[in-house]
Amino acid sequence: MTNRGITLVELMVVISIIGVLAVALGFTYQGWQGAYKVERDIKTLYTDLFDARAMALTRKQTYFADSPTPRSYRVIADTNGSGALDNGDTIVIPPPPKVLPQTNQKNLEYTISSNLAGTLTFDSRGLINQEGAICLTTDADPDYDCIVLRRTRINMGKLTTQISDGGACDAANCVER
Repeated sequence: MTNRGITLVELMVVISIIGVLAVALGFTYQGWQGAYKVERDIKTLYTDLFDARAMALTRKQTYFADSPTPRSYRVIADTNGSGALDNGDTIVIPPPPKVLPQTNQKNLEYTISSNLAGTLTFDSRGLINQEGAICLTTDADPDYDCIVLRRTRINMGKLTTQISDGGACDAANCVER
């Protein structure tokens, strides 16, 4: 047995293996990162809708949720008691910052789609005015990418067929988890 070091061929084999592994891990990381961002957005939206329902129930006040742009949403309290969304109401999500001027919407990285008609309303008993689904349009394969809304509950789920692949944003396509 000689102890003369490594040959050029051995070195090239090791470098090739490391290169292949680096490329494979890079693609895996990109897919994981995309799925993580979708799940982050859907969980943020779910939490804010759940909070709006809880605030409506505990404060005996009507709350509204709408989407002013395809990638944003807001939750509004009916502070003037009109029972309708109007200029006398207060935006509660996103909360007003302490220093900067308030933005009037919470932005997401992915496009929101829905089969709901108009503004989502949580009445003073915490009931939702319409049933349906809210989905995020993406090519990633996250664990959660949709929300199913029933009169008395809100559940996250996963689309069986992505919106980008021709799937519908409805409760039938969103499997609740």
